[in-house]
Amino acid sequence: MLWLGLAYLAALAALFVSAFWTTDSFTGETVRDWNVDNFVSLFSDGVYRSITFRTLGVAVGVTLIDALIAFPMAYYMARYASVRAQRILVIAILTPLWASYLVKAYAWRTMLAPNGLIGWLLHPFGLDSPGYGVTATLITLSYLWLPYMILPVYAGLGQLPQSLIEASTDLGARGCRTFRSVIFPMVFPSVIAGSIFTFSLSLGDYIAVQIVGGTSQMLGNVVYANVGAANNLPFAATVATIPVVIILLYLFAVRRTGALDNL
Repeated sequence: MLWLGLAYLAALAALFVSAFWTTDSFTGETVRDWNVDNFVSLFSDGVYRSITFRTLGVAVGVTLIDALIAFPMAYYMARYASVRAQRILVIAILTPLWASYLVKAYAWRTMLAPNGLIGWLLHPFGLDSPGYGVTATLITLSYLWLPYMILPVYAGLGQLPQSLIEASTDLGARGCRTFRSVIFPMVFPSVIAGSIFTFSLSLGDYIAVQIVGGTSQMLGNVVYANVGAANNLPFAATVATIPVVIILLYLFAVRRTGALDNL
């Protein structure tokens, strides 16, 4: 763990240092000339602000969608399913993680195509497939990261004493009040744990966006483009600092709530 921590911190340090360098427009070589030109370009250009807000919105949207889907599934698994059924359901949730990321992303690309499965299912209702774009990115990323939300919530619900729910019922609380006052506060740390995975993974993703995002761009795509075709490593490092800072701020906000102390 110490070596992994040092390697990770060293990589982040190299990232931040190279963000203050520039690229020679003629030779394409990195020039170790210390300046803040990359940050000026990043914050002064409205395109990058739009991409940042779009990326943040997608990450938040994926987290909320996964939480809404994961909670009833995890609740059924933890409170109603038999022990044998729980094992089967856990295996079923883990099984998609064994498949290749690219296979799953391209499967959604095929289904979201104008003549794909989604369009065929929606056609009788007079609707068309969402095609490729932000909606397709939300759907694909929500599917990819859903297991990372279900499993922590399932583990949290499994530790919830049945006596608390029975006591709430005996005191006259209805189902909604029991959920609001007893169940959700107890499982909130598990939801936070799952949100860290879904939020951070969505914030830095670029492969799924390349496959199903259409013309929509996210921060990961900008980094990828500057590392590859543009060959502008310093600017790529500058853009990469945005999701790192957002993740640090999110972890700080989560830490302030005290939810991580109860994990």
